[in-house]
Amino acid sequence: MAVQEVLAGMPWWVKWVAIPVIALLVFGGLITSVLTFVIGLLFKVLLFVALVAGLIYVVRKFSSSDRSREEW
Repeated sequence: MAVQEVLAGMPWWVKWVAIPVIALLVFGGLITSVLTFVIGLLFKVLLFVALVAGLIYVVRKFSSSDRSREEW
């Protein structure tokens, strides 16, 4: 007996409300852990990109001011 055959005889609220709620109760901790890891990783990547961009900006600013002093 296939899953589709079993679900075909069930009311709509079992398929669209009860089963997802049970899945969230069972796998909720796992889903939360995965989302926390992914969001933390994205934050760290964005922080890394911002810090590297700031470093490049500072280095270019000071190196261009050094060049302008040498030209005088």
